[in-house]
Amino acid sequence: MKKLIRITTVPQSLNKLLEGQLQYMSSYFEVIAISSDIEGLEKIKKKEGVEVHHINMTRKITPLKDLKGLWGLYRYFRKCKPDIVHSHTPKAGMLAMIASWFAKVPNRLHTVAGLPLLEATGTKRKILNLVEKITYSCATKVYPNSNGLKDIIINEGFTNIGKLKVLGNGSSNGINVDYFNTSNIPISKQNKLKEELSIESLDFVFIFVGRIVGDKGINELITGFNKLSKTRCNLKLLLVGDYETELDPLRKEILEIIKNNKQIISTGYQEDVRPFLAISSMLVFPSYREGFPNVVMQAGAMGLASIVSNINGCNEIISEGKNGYLIEPKNVDELYESMLLCYENSEKLLEMGELSRKIIVNRYRRDIIWNELLKEYNYEK
Repeated sequence: MKKLIRITTVPQSLNKLLEGQLQYMSSYFEVIAISSDIEGLEKIKKKEGVEVHHINMTRKITPLKDLKGLWGLYRYFRKCKPDIVHSHTPKAGMLAMIASWFAKVPNRLHTVAGLPLLEATGTKRKILNLVEKITYSCATKVYPNSNGLKDIIINEGFTNIGKLKVLGNGSSNGINVDYFNTSNIPISKQNKLKEELSIESLDFVFIFVGRIVGDKGINELITGFNKLSKTRCNLKLLLVGDYETELDPLRKEILEIIKNNKQIISTGYQEDVRPFLAISSMLVFPSYREGFPNVVMQAGAMGLASIVSNINGCNEIISEGKNGYLIEPKNVDELYESMLLCYENSEKLLEMGELSRKIIVNRYRRDIIWNELLKEYNYEK
C-alpha cells in the first residue's frame, strides 16, 4: 500500500480542517499524520485511526526552530519514503515542501487555505511572499481552496497557473451535511442552551464562530453590534471561539466592550458548534482574509443566512440578497447597516436560510471533495 503523509503546523488543523478525511484515505493508503504537539497528535491517532509522527513546528517566524523542524522532516521522509506528502497551513507547507523536495518525494502537494501575508506590510510582507514562492516552487501541485484565492496567487506571481487547481467548487474538506443539520439538535437541548446563556425566546441572535482575533473582523463586529445594541434590547451576539492574545489580539477598548456589554456572550472554544448555530438567527463573519471558510458552510448547512466580507471564499458561498449579504472588510458602517437590515427583516432570513442549506448540499458536500482529491492522488477505485 502506498504511503501518504498529511502535515499541518498544529494538530487542531488536522482535526478541524481535515476531520474524517484521514480516516477515509486510510482505506486506500497507509496514512501518517505529522504535526507539532504530541498530545494533540495522540487524539488524532485515536479519532482518525492513522499513524502519527511528531515534528516540532511554530506558527511564528522562528529561523532556528524552523531549521530544526526542516531537518527532522527531511530525515523522516528519507527513512519512511512516502509516495505523497500533502501539506496544509503556511509553516508546515514551507517546511514539508522543502524537505520533501530534498528527500526526492515524487508527489509533493500543498493546499492553500488562506494567505496571512495579505494583512502584512513592509519587510514582513516581503519575507512571507518569499516563503510562498519557495513553498510553491518545491511543490508538484498546489491546491488553493477557493477560486478567488487562486486568482490572488496568480496575480501575486507566486507560481505558474499550471501548478494550481481548485478541487470541486472549493473547500479543503467539504461539509458533512448530515452532521450539520438542525434536525440533529432537539428543541429541548436548544431551549436548555438558551436558558444557560440567558437568551430569551424573542431574542435575535447574531453568532460568530472562529478565532476571536483582529483579522477575523472582531473589532469591527463588536463596534457595530455595540452601537446596534444600544437601541435594540432583544439582541444577543454569541462569540464562539478562543482568543489569541499573542498572534493577533483585539484592541483594549474592544475587550472592554465585550466585558461590559451584557448582550455579548463569549462562550470560548466549543468542540461542537451545532447547538450554538441552532439557537442563532444568523451568522456574522466579517473576516479580512480567508481561503474557503468552513464556518460559513457549517452555518449554511444548519439553515442560517450569513453576513460575510466580500472576499474570496466568502463571496463564493454567499450571494448578495439571496442567502446572505456581502460587506466590505473593515467597514463598520456597512456591517452595522447589514445587521440592522437583517434584524428588521427577520422573516426573510428563514427563506434565505433554506436556500443556504440547498446550496451547501448541492455544491459542497464532503464526498465531492474527497473523491476529487482521491483522483489527484492517482488512485483508481
